[in-house]
Amino acid sequence: MPDLIVVDGGKGQLSVSRKRLMEMSLENLPIIGLAKRMEEIYKVDEDRSLSLPPDSEALKLLQRVRDEAHRFALSYHRKLRDADTIRSILDELDGLGAKRTQLLEKHIGLFREGGAATLEEQCACQGIPSHCA
Repeated sequence: MPDLIVVDGGKGQLSVSRKRLMEMSLENLPIIGLAKRMEEIYKVDEDRSLSLPPDSEALKLLQRVRDEAHRFALSYHRKLRDADTIRSILDELDGLGAKRTQLLEKHIGLFREGGAATLEEQCACQGIPSHCA
């Protein structure tokens, strides 16, 4: 179990997150909210926020955690969006069934991860006839 859950947001986001934890019987986990506008820290069942000095190492750590979570979420959503784009383009091609579409999606994904490839390498997908490439 985590030592601390940090929610990106103020009272409202903290409240919703707390309810979800309670639904999962995890209400004993410590949770705080970090509101970006004034970098205020909110704790459960406390009306007042806590403000750390801008040069505080604790605040800098919380900001880095939040920023890394944002970076991770954005890259994940970009990956999903790219996969949907590839899928929709492939779905429009005549003569491609589900199996070949899946092969092409996998093949295209490998080249995106591996970097640049020649046209011949991009067209050489096992299971796809050369007249379709």
